[in-house]
Amino acid sequence: MILVTNALSAWADGLPAIKPQLEAATRLVLPTVVLGEYLLGVLQSRHETRYHEWLADNLPTVELAAVERTTAQQYARIRLELKRQATPIPTNDAWIAAMARQYNLPVLSNDTHFDAVSGLQRIGF
Repeated sequence: MILVTNALSAWADGLPAIKPQLEAATRLVLPTVVLGEYLLGVLQSRHETRYHEWLADNLPTVELAAVERTTAQQYARIRLELKRQATPIPTNDAWIAAMARQYNLPVLSNDTHFDAVSGLQRIGF
């Protein structure tokens, strides 16, 4: 399962609604783009120390995924498909969707714009 920033934040905040999805996942993949977005939020938070500690404890439990050639190819295809459908999504979310298609994994997110990406399953929480 690919984690997006709102899912990572919900996990860090201990929201009960996300627990069943995390427990059911056989693989948790964290795109580096999501880690960057999350760290930006942490740096702006009044709970910065707590979130850094949570991340240090939990980052080893996920697979960190970086953009590679296959990801870039999927990204280009997704951006073109969405342009043709006139349903753009945020750039970072297109990279996340590209990884989801690359790894054939669902995306854990409350962002419904992922539903516009063909071949991608979104799991809400």
